[in-house]
Amino acid sequence: QVQLVESGGGLVQPGGSLRLSCAVSGFTLEYYAIGWFRQAPGKGREGVSFISSADGSTQYADSMKGRFTISRDNAKNIVYLQMNSLKPEDTALYYCAADRTGLLTSDAFRYDYWGQGTQVTVSS
Repeated sequence: QVQLVESGGGLVQPGGSLRLSCAVSGFTLEYYAIGWFRQAPGKGREGVSFISSADGSTQYADSMKGRFTISRDNAKNIVYLQMNSLKPEDTALYYCAADRTGLLTSDAFRYDYWGQGTQVTVSS
């Protein structure tokens, strides 16, 4: 059974940091591209960061460049999203997703499997 389980969310003050984890099971992580997406209340889903399977190429949404870092540990079947310099507008439910093609993509429709999400709230 394929599962993606996000963790690491919580309440943090502006300027703070969080590290999200996406633990996968039921498939071999090294062959899949992973994407992080988020959805804030009343807003549509937004791509955050992406990492390919083969060479670990990464891609970030413009507003996250320089603040967020995506990485993967295939041996542990976990993908991380390190988030620094958090802003109130980063408040959202964060999801990870897996794409079996392994290719770097920000297109949510390309992703085959999704987690349930972890809530991130940035507030003083």
